[in-house]
Amino acid sequence: MIRFRFFLTLLRCAPKAIFCLVPRSNYMIAHKEKYDAQARFEYCKKILKYITRKALTITEYFGKENLPDSNYILYSNHQGKYDAIGILQAFDKPTSVLWEKRQAKKFLSRQASGLLDAIKIDLGNIRAQFEAIQQTIEYVNNGGSILIFPEGTYGPNENKIQQFHAGCFRCSIKTKTPIVPVCIWDSWKSMNSRSLKWVTTQVYFLKAIPYEEYKDMNKEELCSLVESRIKEKLAELEEIHS
Repeated sequence: MIRFRFFLTLLRCAPKAIFCLVPRSNYMIAHKEKYDAQARFEYCKKILKYITRKALTITEYFGKENLPDSNYILYSNHQGKYDAIGILQAFDKPTSVLWEKRQAKKFLSRQASGLLDAIKIDLGNIRAQFEAIQQTIEYVNNGGSILIFPEGTYGPNENKIQQFHAGCFRCSIKTKTPIVPVCIWDSWKSMNSRSLKWVTTQVYFLKAIPYEEYKDMNKEELCSLVESRIKEKLAELEEIHS
């Protein structure tokens, strides 16, 4: 029953996706010489906005003024299939995702990940994980910004945090770029709840952490810092909504 809303969203998206969105996306991905990163990102956002409507979801954004002018890495808590869809619509400039390899192969995810130049990570292969982290470091060093979910996956955690994995914070230590903690609230309701009513999710971009603040930390300490910032915001929101 929990997955019913997700499959209903797929069913509602299918006609336009099959005959319009997927073919157009595939063409743009195959001809990147014609479509730069900005053009592909804008088309991806069009797809994400369409999915959001069909998922009967409204997403509110807070703290966009905390986003640095330069490239940066975002670390967000993870609740369900809608998380990246909701977060990425906030940006005007191309922003990529460290995307779980198996999920990136699925319907519309394949197209979105291709348009975003997403970096795929195999969570079941340690060597592949290391390679994905190296690719992410290179991507950011070349001026890109990227979204990472340190929990790696999600379960029936709703608005609770699962264990953060410290390995991905190596990306920030190596690139020395600002960190933006992201706190999502009620994102799980969009595709992982039982309700068939319109739902509202929230995305909070917390105060950025400059390199000067974490330069003396190892990846475990940095992981703990970012996790604590997100936990603090979740606790605040839980009190507000209780």
